[in-house]
Amino acid sequence: MDPIDACRLIMDTYAAKILVACARKPKHALELSKRLDIPIAACYRRIHVLERAGLIKAVSRALTQQGKRIVLYQSMLKNAYIFFEGGKLRVRFQMVTGQVQDFGGEWKEIKLIPEEDEEVVTGLVMTKEKDEKSEDKEDEDQT
Repeated sequence: MDPIDACRLIMDTYAAKILVACARKPKHALELSKRLDIPIAACYRRIHVLERAGLIKAVSRALTQQGKRIVLYQSMLKNAYIFFEGGKLRVRFQMVTGQVQDFGGEWKEIKLIPEEDEEVVTGLVMTKEKDEKSEDKEDEDQT
């Protein structure tokens, strides 16, 4: 996940509401949907996205009085930080387990190629930082 995707994930209104609501006590999707005024389908979609990102976790299963199974979700996110420093955008998720996830990239100024009769436009693009292993693998692939 790049830092922009990480920012979007935690800044999404529904996702942010779910993370906050599940921070202290596990909650199930129907409870989240009703309490947070989130349509149930959107609530399940956000839960699945947050679960895949490791930001919430299914901590238990229960039966309702009607005999239906429900899953209780707990937020795994302790702190989230967004930094823009020295030309770099960084996002850091600190989990309740103590694990830290860092996402970062470097922004560089570029000149976009103009269409006919247009001025040169200056913009920003993010280039992902490569670790040595991925650079070595790319070198091997090219040989």
